[in-house]
Amino acid sequence: MPEQNYKTHRRFVPLYHFVLSLMILAGLIGSLVNLYKTFSDPHVHYSAALVTLTFICLILVFFYERTFALKAQDRAIRAEENLRHYAMTGSLLDPRLDTRQIIGLRFAPDEEFVELAKRAADESLSEDAIKRAVKNWKADDYRA
Repeated sequence: MPEQNYKTHRRFVPLYHFVLSLMILAGLIGSLVNLYKTFSDPHVHYSAALVTLTFICLILVFFYERTFALKAQDRAIRAEENLRHYAMTGSLLDPRLDTRQIIGLRFAPDEEFVELAKRAADESLSEDAIKRAVKNWKADDYRA
């Protein structure tokens, strides 16, 4: 696996993010065209409407399955980083840190983690600013 850093840490799954999304979009467009063309024929209009409804449902599933997986991952990261901070300092993360900030902190190695967490809370750093502040990137290869 190539070295992970700020510029390469985002994860895209080409078959999911590009191929499947375009296939679903093409199917929706095709079903809408078919629905429009069958508007005057009640015998096939019902079937065309069901196909269109199926593609609308598929789009919702496509977006929500990713959202739900990322929410579960965010909860796990929050717990992991809170445990890591507790193991290193004997106290939980500062409650001023929000989930996005904690997610940014996961890339900080132990040597930078505590100080960066304090700085993030004190200065209200964004997730992106936290990631940019990491000097020695700690890769996270188990992301959803």
